[in-house]
Amino acid sequence: MIKTITIVSLSAGTLGEDFVRHELDLGLQRLRDLGLRVKFAAHALAGRAYLAAHPEARAADLLEAFRDEETDMILCAIGGDDTYRLLPSLFGRGELKSALRPKIFLGFSDTTVNHLMLHKLGLPTFYGQSFLADVCELGPGMLPYTRGYFEELIRTGTIRQVTPSPVWYDGRTDFSPEAAGTEMPAHPNEGFLLLQGPARFGGPILGGCIDTLFDLFDGTRYADSPAVCRRYGLFPSLEDWRGRLLLLESSEEQPTPDKYRRMLTALKETGVFGVVNGLLIGKPMDERYQAEYHAILQEVVDDPGLPILANLNVGHATPRCILPFGLPARVDADAQTITFAPA
Repeated sequence: MIKTITIVSLSAGTLGEDFVRHELDLGLQRLRDLGLRVKFAAHALAGRAYLAAHPEARAADLLEAFRDEETDMILCAIGGDDTYRLLPSLFGRGELKSALRPKIFLGFSDTTVNHLMLHKLGLPTFYGQSFLADVCELGPGMLPYTRGYFEELIRTGTIRQVTPSPVWYDGRTDFSPEAAGTEMPAHPNEGFLLLQGPARFGGPILGGCIDTLFDLFDGTRYADSPAVCRRYGLFPSLEDWRGRLLLLESSEEQPTPDKYRRMLTALKETGVFGVVNGLLIGKPMDERYQAEYHAILQEVVDDPGLPILANLNVGHATPRCILPFGLPARVDADAQTITFAPA
């Protein structure tokens, strides 16, 4: 059972801004109500400007969280868009490898980069939720589906099975103190959608936000991103991908169908679609472009035998489950389950 959580800001420094203080206080109380001791990494509350200018401070926080004997779980505050800049401070002299201890690591969005870092060093991680986006939800409580998986992880240290949420929510647009206690509009959810391939397939899951994965190969957002990621071998080799399930979920930027095609094409050019056992696709926010994304997936993958399971409640659309990375997973689209073997 998890007793102590350390919150880190490895991407954007939003958690340290005054305009989210009401959210921080709300989330902190919820964690304490679960009986958890909460610690903040040294620079977690330093704010956006400081952390944007000091990726080495963000890296130092991750190292210290792993070294800290009291910390059972490392919880990311939120995503961002430049986490790749931590690579030199974590892999330049083997810093992360020497600091690594068995701990639970949870985050999503641009935290995809941290998941790939930790995968590179052999540590299983958990993808799908963050402190600000989920624990600090401004409604009367954490969203029930989201809370169920978070509490399971806190209680057991793992996730045994994921099933679809009965509903999905419009993305929240008002995060002001006046929005506290308000609920987001809910809509019936279709459940997992098998776009193609056999209904039963399996393998360990790896992947994350497709926008972040695209930035490993494309320098539009940050010109040096592809070179830095290549230098440190961040994207796994094809042999490493072999037999895995590739998770892809799209960001709050809601990429146009044209950009989604370009992102998928960049991944296809790596050869990864030829070695994985299947694709898992997160629901896009507000279901925007969902039909277009599904059609583009089948067209770009161009392999009807490769299973593609879509409409997973993971990533940027709410509510959110938690997916273990590194544990054997068994997908049954007919039963609407993804089941994980014990660690």
